[in-house]
Amino acid sequence: MKPVKFSQLIFLLFLIVWVFGCGTQNSVKTLKLAHVLPTSHPVHQGMVHLADVLEKESNGQMKVDIYPGGVLGNERECLESLQIGSLDMTKVSSSVLENFVPSVAVLSLPYLFKDKEHRWRVFESGIGQKMLLDGEKVWLRGLCFYESGERNFYLVKDKVEIPQDLQGLKIRVMRSNISIKAVEALGAQSAPISFGELFTALAAGVVDGAENNIPTIHQSKHYEVCKYICMDGHSAPSDMLLISTHIWNRLTGQEKQWLNLAVKASVEKQKMLWEQSIRDALSAFEKKGVTVIWPDKAPFEKTVDPLYLEMKRNKNPLYDLVVQIRRLSAES
Repeated sequence: MKPVKFSQLIFLLFLIVWVFGCGTQNSVKTLKLAHVLPTSHPVHQGMVHLADVLEKESNGQMKVDIYPGGVLGNERECLESLQIGSLDMTKVSSSVLENFVPSVAVLSLPYLFKDKEHRWRVFESGIGQKMLLDGEKVWLRGLCFYESGERNFYLVKDKVEIPQDLQGLKIRVMRSNISIKAVEALGAQSAPISFGELFTALAAGVVDGAENNIPTIHQSKHYEVCKYICMDGHSAPSDMLLISTHIWNRLTGQEKQWLNLAVKASVEKQKMLWEQSIRDALSAFEKKGVTVIWPDKAPFEKTVDPLYLEMKRNKNPLYDLVVQIRRLSAES
């Protein structure tokens, strides 16, 4: 047996270090996911479940690091980061996404969905799946919808039991053209104040009230200022999980399969967490003396009919989606 030359030994050691070094570096693919919600929120907890399932299913080869609470920017900033590929994933409201992907604006229209079952039938249909992919041309690929309930009015000192009670009230809304039109169609004045400034605006009387889903009203502690909640369920914009198309295109087929499986598991987990959060919130409202009003929705729905008639008359592209979505309600 010939003795190994020193140069050969050095080459062999270099090769071993290079192979094992590359293997270590590439053995784990970590995706950064940023959002603006607190860690106590059921949507955040659903995404934590996604990370757990992904790591387990991939045997540690894929992970998701979650950055909550807006530490990497607000929702618009996170979307822009996805577009350039500096952030891998984010969760945003469809009301924010509509500024990038016009078709999802339909989800903010008032009283469009008959109930939760109708809403999820739409999300899981070809309509919903197309919405998830409509943003690919702007480098935003949707992975799923998360349950974010219905938005309801809540007010500092005014009861809202019928649409006329909203006349003249100044209501904070999201920076969404559809949301603004919907609130104004009901007779209120819209005030697109940032969410971070809302508690102070409510306490100071800058606005008379706002509108949001029940868990968010609870976790933001706005119920400490607002003593009336009207469960009118006027709109149901969804939370949506997205991945940068730049990142998606670099995943292998196996990695995409692992991620899709984890996403699907997180959706089912998040639905259960959401229902519990509703029960917790309503219990907290009762203890704090908040009056929860369950109005007849029919008069509210009738009040916004002109909004839909205007869309039809102007041949708004969203109206075709409205027709398709309403058709699915007949299956409820």
